Amino acid sequence: MPLIGWIFLLFAAALVLGGLFLLRDSANMPISRQRMARIRQRQAELEAEEQAHKADKDQNRED
Repeated sequence: MPLIGWIFLLFAAALVLGGLFLLRDSANMPISRQRMARIRQRQAELEAEEQAHKADKDQNRED
């Protein structure tokens, strides 16, 4: 393989590894209590909406 091929291969590997390390380092970002409360509230709203949709779908299926 020519030298440029090896250089390109090393560059691609370094880019992938750098991205993975950056992702790993940013994975432990702290979330404020207020933001976490909003996330939980939104999750509860979505779950209630899904349950209502599922119940409506089941009711239509029985008819």
